[in-house]
Amino acid sequence: MKLFGSSGVRKVVDREFLMLAFDIGLAVGSTYKSLLIGSDTRTSGPAVKNAFLSGLLAAGASAHDAGIAPTPTIAYATQNKQAGIIITASHNPPEYNGIKLVNTDGSAFDATQRENIERIVEQQSGSVVSWQDMGFCAKQDGIVENHIERILNDFPHKYRLKVAVDCGCGAASEVTPELLSRLGCDVLQLNCTPSGHFPRGIEPTEENLQDLISTVRREKADLGIAHDGDADRIAVIDSSGRLIAGDQLVALFAQHVNSKKVVTTVDASMLIDDMGFDVTRTRVGDAFVSDELRQYKGSGREFGGEASGCFIFPQISLCPDAIYAVAVILRIASEKPLSVLVDELPTYVLLRGSINGTSSLMPLLESKLAVETSAELNTIDGLRLGFNDGWLLIRPSGTEPKIRITAEAKSEQRAIELYDLGTRTIHESLEELERATI
Repeated sequence: MKLFGSSGVRKVVDREFLMLAFDIGLAVGSTYKSLLIGSDTRTSGPAVKNAFLSGLLAAGASAHDAGIAPTPTIAYATQNKQAGIIITASHNPPEYNGIKLVNTDGSAFDATQRENIERIVEQQSGSVVSWQDMGFCAKQDGIVENHIERILNDFPHKYRLKVAVDCGCGAASEVTPELLSRLGCDVLQLNCTPSGHFPRGIEPTEENLQDLISTVRREKADLGIAHDGDADRIAVIDSSGRLIAGDQLVALFAQHVNSKKVVTTVDASMLIDDMGFDVTRTRVGDAFVSDELRQYKGSGREFGGEASGCFIFPQISLCPDAIYAVAVILRIASEKPLSVLVDELPTYVLLRGSINGTSSLMPLLESKLAVETSAELNTIDGLRLGFNDGWLLIRPSGTEPKIRITAEAKSEQRAIELYDLGTRTIHESLEELERATI
């Protein structure tokens, strides 16, 4: 049974998912006995959380409920428990919800831990303990303030910047504006009411952040900041209203924190390599980045990031921490305008997109792309073809029924050629599969 994608379990909320949440809670509670749980602002959050808690408590485990809080805040507070649970579907649409499981260092459950949970659920081997041994759930207060105080400890100075912030009515709606204010900023708030009814597409893409971009330009703000539903992602707008690409943020953050080792994913720009870092690439998904970072045991010179807007600062947690990233980007912007810093980075043409499809398409795609004899094929995550002037990546999404396409090259024409190669091959493969089923 395959339950976990690249970032926990995510599904449309219905009766089946609520039953599954109980089973996962029972499985988790059979192994971990002291846990912290919280959720983002989705309207289905209480139902999913209580279904999970019912299984957890029935297994004899106990939990502390932190209520609504960002994923990185819950992950940071998990250090005093055996594990943490976040009820969230992150950047998925509001009809979805999900379950993220994190260790005491903030890292996502690794492959072995995930497989153990999946096996217990599939075999229905989780046991309900007798009535006198069932666990309890108590309220957990103060984790937001503790997280903010931890960040302020690293950033004691005031940054007199005008900042527009769009939290999408998600879990960071009250946290990030508070942090910005305490860091000395003039804060312009958009969608900072934690209602759970998302007024924009909750993934912080350029298309979904047009109101924020307009606000930055109109109010002459120094920068704009946006989060997804659970605030493990951050998007940054410079003073001209330009969305800074996630790959560029990886480079800026790594450079600013004086990182020597950068762990990123197979879909990240080659500009990171050209910045002179020691780069290790993993499968796409913050769980794989944090798992790799664990190998270095916090020597102090590592940094992890994804083009999706997830950034991991190991000195605080191995969970992507978009709240901590807010403080880092403020310090960067206070030293030099972000627009200038971005213009100083190496520039390539990078194209991203997706086509509806599933992982069953991958073997056929590999056979078709194998004829590209001038390319170096990497199969760590999907199919990555490396050329001397660019690369093409085709991989199934870990959270949606889509095939992701990424192409990057030194010229626009070459990037388009590589991207077209990917889309053409996918469409040809889909047509072949369709004919085969007729």
